[in-house]
This record gives sequence, C-alpha cells and structure tokens, in this order.
Amino acid sequence: MNYVGIRKEDKNIWEKRVPLIPNHIKTLVEKENINFLVESFVERAFTDSEFENAGAKVTDNIDDAKFVFGVKEVPIDKILEDKVYMFFSHTIKGQDYNMPLLQKIIDSKSTLIDYEEIKDDDGKRLVFFGKYAGFAGMIDTLHGIGKRWASFGIKNPFEEIKPAYLYKDLIEAQKKIREVAENIALNGLPAGMNGLVIGITGYGNVSQGVQEILDILPNTEISPYQLLEDKTKLTGIIKVVFKESDLAIPTNPRTKFNLQEYYESPERYKSKFEQYLPFMDVIMNSIYWNEKYPVLVSKEYLKSKEKHRLSIIGDITCDIGGSIEITYKSTESDNSTFVYNHKTDSFKDGYEGEGVAVVAVDNLPAELPTDASVAFSETLNRFIPGIVNADYNNSFLDVDMPPEIKRAVIVYNGKLTPDFEYLNEYLK
Repeated sequence: MNYVGIRKEDKNIWEKRVPLIPNHIKTLVEKENINFLVESFVERAFTDSEFENAGAKVTDNIDDAKFVFGVKEVPIDKILEDKVYMFFSHTIKGQDYNMPLLQKIIDSKSTLIDYEEIKDDDGKRLVFFGKYAGFAGMIDTLHGIGKRWASFGIKNPFEEIKPAYLYKDLIEAQKKIREVAENIALNGLPAGMNGLVIGITGYGNVSQGVQEILDILPNTEISPYQLLEDKTKLTGIIKVVFKESDLAIPTNPRTKFNLQEYYESPERYKSKFEQYLPFMDVIMNSIYWNEKYPVLVSKEYLKSKEKHRLSIIGDITCDIGGSIEITYKSTESDNSTFVYNHKTDSFKDGYEGEGVAVVAVDNLPAELPTDASVAFSETLNRFIPGIVNADYNNSFLDVDMPPEIKRAVIVYNGKLTPDFEYLNEYLK
C-alpha cells in the first residue's frame, strides 16, 4: 500500500504548519482512496485527533510511507531509499547549506518535488505561503515601528501591536490593528511621526499580504515619482509601492528599462533605489532576489551618510547579505530585530540605538500557522491524486503527472531532471 506520510516539523521550535489540513485529507481519503500516515506531533497547528477523525493513521513512525510531505527541509539522516519527498528544499539557487541534502536525495534514488517550483504555463507560482509571509512580516514590522519610535521618546499607537506569533490567529491580529486604525483616524499620528512613509518593494503575493495589513490603517498611496516630488507635503501614513522599473536602471544610459531583459540579464542594470532612501521611514522588502540582481540598501550607502531618516526595514525577503546588505543574519520570532549602526559598522539585537533596525525573521508564515496551513492546503490538495497515482517506474520523460507538478520535480529516481541539471555545478 502506497501511503502518503505527513511528517512532523523539526527544523525549529516555531514550525507548527502542515502541508495538508485534516479537512482536505478527509476528502482525499473518501473520494480518492488515498491512505495517510501522520507523524504524531503535539505542537502542530492541528491536533492528532483531528487527523485521526479525517481518516489518517497517526503514528510515531512514517517510514512505510512512499510519499513524504512536509513544509521545511527533511533532515539528512531521515532521507530514506526510494521515496517521493515534497517540501521547500531551498536548493534551486544552489544554496551551499542544502547541497548535502540534495546529494543525499540523489544517492537514495529518491524523488524530490519542491513546492516553490509548482507553476502554471506562464511561470506563476501555484502553491505558496507568500501572502502569509506578508501578513506576518507587516504585523511584526508595525510592532517594530511602535518599539522603534518609543525608543526615540515618541509615544505612539503602534506600541499596542504585538508580534504576529502572539496572536491566536490572523483575525485577532487584524482586530487589534483596526483598533489602532480607529485611534489614528481620531487622533492622528504624534508630531514626531506624522508623515510616516512606508515603502514596499514588489507587487507579488508577499507584497499583497503586506498591503492587506497596511491598508487596515488609514493611509494615502503615492507613486515613487510623487515621493521625490512631494516629499515636504506628506502627512499621515504614506504608502509607496516600488516596481522593478523603480528599483533599477540600465548601466547603459542609451537604453531604457526592459522588464524581460531585467529578469534575463540583471547584470546589465544597477540600483537606483537609493535616491528614495532619504524620504522613507520604513521599507518592507517583499521581492524575490538573488546575487545577480542589484543591491537595494548597501552598507556603503548607509556609511556615507551622517544621519538617516530610514528607521526600520521589514526584510521579508531575508537573503543574508542580499538586497538589504545589512541583513547579516536571520532572526527568531521572539527576538526578531537588530539595529545596524552605520558609524561603528556594528549590530546589536533589539530596537534601540543609532542606525537602522531590521526585522529579519526568515520563517514568517509559521507565526500564523493555522491560517497559513489552511491557505496552503487549499492550493496543494488538488495535485495530490496526480502525484500519488503517477507510475514512478517510468522514465521522467514518460511519467504521467500534472504538468505543474512535473515542472517542480528537481530529482527523479536519483537523477537531476533536465531543468535542474545546472545544480550539478553546485554539488561539486
């Protein structure tokens, strides 16, 4: 019998999410005759009994499962022979820290399907937690705004907002933010905070989550161009969304910005984001980034200025030393923020001190585990029959599985698939 195993999450103490929720498992059991083993886990957002009531078998050992689904990476010592693994592998950029994991999957002659690569014909991601990263990242940064301005001696309404992980669910967090919004609508912002400019990079799922939370608060949206033109006339909370063309400019002054070229040849572009930094208080970094793309906030820029208006960055992207160059580490939910002092080139945890604060939690959707799991499972469950019913004795070329899933197969029966053979370079 080919069981689908749902493993317990063991990468960190914050991870309580699940890729498939009990309600969807119940439907798959009853309508698709798929059998589930669920590894017992008391910390999970859904209880063992909920999975049992859905028709799954709860057990301390899911080694008999042919298919092993999780959220975060499976530990190397738990990779077994001839399995089909599905999780966020964090390998497609050739990440050094996960190349041993990728090699173990290859050596075990197993198959790896990565949620991040499940895409439609146009390359749009179909299974993701991104919006919940945006929700939690904005909530955590609003909490950080409250703490940061309080450290400047400015009592402010954002001090009432807690980090996302301290709320029962998203609804409770939104309720509190609505209360803060009513306070701001009635009393305005304190004098030392009025004209609070919040810049958001990107417009995808993460950015949409950020904006959905921010838009609970009274705000005025302006364009990046208006930010430069109207910088002395801004009051209240100001939202500015930056697209790729606002972030970068061709290195060749005789050419114009071309989005397709930017994606395919980002080395032909340089950042122009620094021109906006003197006029923003907060940045929500919500874009995909790799080392080929320009840096948005560099250490060199920060060191070159005596003072900065920019006070806090919610670095949801959280690439270490990446688009926000001062993101020197990822942080834990209960210690989410550090301050970079540009004068001493030093860092310290917390919200106080001269420089720029950075919220750098790299596991943000885990702060809203129930809501995030429900949304994720709603996008994933329809693909499960196609994954389970595929004949893995066939070659990769001939295996019959949904095309969206086939695009996401990084390793098939111990071999990198054609689209991911470039990873051989990193494995060496």
